[in-house]
Parts: sequence; structure tokens; C-alpha cells
Amino acid sequence: MRAAVLGSPVTHSLSPVLHRAGYAAAGLTGWEYERYDVDVAALPGFVAALDPTWRGLSLTMPLKVAALELATTVSEVARRAGAANTLVRREDGGWDATNTDVVGVVEALAPRLAGTPERALVLGAGATARSCVLALAELGVRTLTVRARDTGRAADLLAWALDAGIGLRNGSVAALDPWATTRDDVVVSTVPPDGGAVVAATVPPEHPGVLLDVVYANWPTPLARAAAAAGMTVVPGLDMLVHQAAAQFTLVTGTAAPVAAMAAAGREAAGMLG
Repeated sequence: MRAAVLGSPVTHSLSPVLHRAGYAAAGLTGWEYERYDVDVAALPGFVAALDPTWRGLSLTMPLKVAALELATTVSEVARRAGAANTLVRREDGGWDATNTDVVGVVEALAPRLAGTPERALVLGAGATARSCVLALAELGVRTLTVRARDTGRAADLLAWALDAGIGLRNGSVAALDPWATTRDDVVVSTVPPDGGAVVAATVPPEHPGVLLDVVYANWPTPLARAAAAAGMTVVPGLDMLVHQAAAQFTLVTGTAAPVAAMAAAGREAAGMLG
């Protein structure tokens, strides 16, 4: 059986490391997992050419929206997120599209939360931020602040969130810098390291709460270091990556994901031993 991660660029992806480690730990000796550089224009042809041995695809940027158009069915979470990071082969040869980024965020954050979070701050307003908002609402967040360089996009994200019927009641929008003055229970950063560095310079001291920085390369990021120094509980992006991959693994193989083995392989590959 075969699976792969598709995207452009895709050479940096840790998905092959995670899934192969999962196959080995679960004893799935007949499974292969590769990576292919595929852009939006090439995606339909690539998928159409796959034979029945192909059981699943992981999608990274810029393919998460385009993947929805190729699916026979789209899960509710993928529909709400407006993006699919997973295609699972159907018995009739078609594809089921879903989004495991949301459950990845939930599983990464939930063990670090002391209770139900009321307030959350999201840094960034792109596709990843939308999945993070869905996850935060699932965790119980009711008041959301979105901060981004493009405040117009931040306003659009907030308007969608408040109108999506996911339980959010209040919200506000602001520029990326400086840090919010509220003591948010959860902060999720979806911005690249340079954007996070801008925010890191203004992290207030003695800030309670939890930070998830979705970046997993060159860890810790400047934002993660600043948040840890301020007393926050810091969750690395690798945790989110592992849990979304584990959900994909189970959907595609029908076997429970060996999360610990996948996480260990991810830490080693990312240089995050321990």
C-alpha cells in the first residue's frame, strides 16, 4: 500500500519521517510513504493517475483548498476550515477529504490546559489560523482576539469565526505588534519565525497561560523563548504536527497510530531530542 505527502515546496516536510516510523512501530511492513512536489495546477492530474494501491495523501501548502475540489465527500471539519490536509481512498475509487489539523491542535493543547480556556489570542490570519480557531472553539474558547500584520485579513477571520456557529461570542482585531494587553488563557501563533520575533520583543512579564507556536523547525523560536521566560507553558509546533499525522495514519491504514513512536522520530528529525 502507498501514501505520500504532496505540496510545493515539500522537501522540508517531516511527514515521511512520522508516517514511516508509524508503519514500523505498527508492523505495517507492506506500506510505503513518499513525498512529491506538486503544485495546484498539477494536482488533479497527479491524483487521477494514482492506482488502487494508493490509500491516502497528506496535503500541505498550497494544496489544501484545491484538494476539496477533488473529493467525493468532504467532512464537516474540512468544510468549516475551508481546507483539507488529508485525502483517504474510498472503496469506489474516489477520495474522502478531511482536515486533521484541527484535531492536531486540540490534542497538542488539551494536556497543557488547567481547565476550559475562556480567552484566546491567535497570531496570524491565514489558512492555518482558521483551523486553529476551530480547535480553540472546540476546547471551549468563547472570546477571541486575532492579531495580524494585515488587519483586514484578521477582521475577515474574526467575522467568519463569529458567524460560523462554533460557540465564539466575542472578539477583537489588532495589529501584530505589540502583544495584547489581555491575559489570554491560550495564545496560538501561526506566523513565521520573523513575525513571531516581532511579537516576542513585547511579550509582557509574568504572563500566565499556554502558547502553541506552530513552527517546528529551528526550535525554540524567538517567540517560544520569550514566552517561556515570561512563565508561559510553551507547546512546540511539532506536537501539533505529530497529532495531525497520527490522525491521518489511523484514517488511511485503519490501524491505531503509535503516537509515541511517531513523536520520538519527529523529535529526532527536528533536532529536538529529549
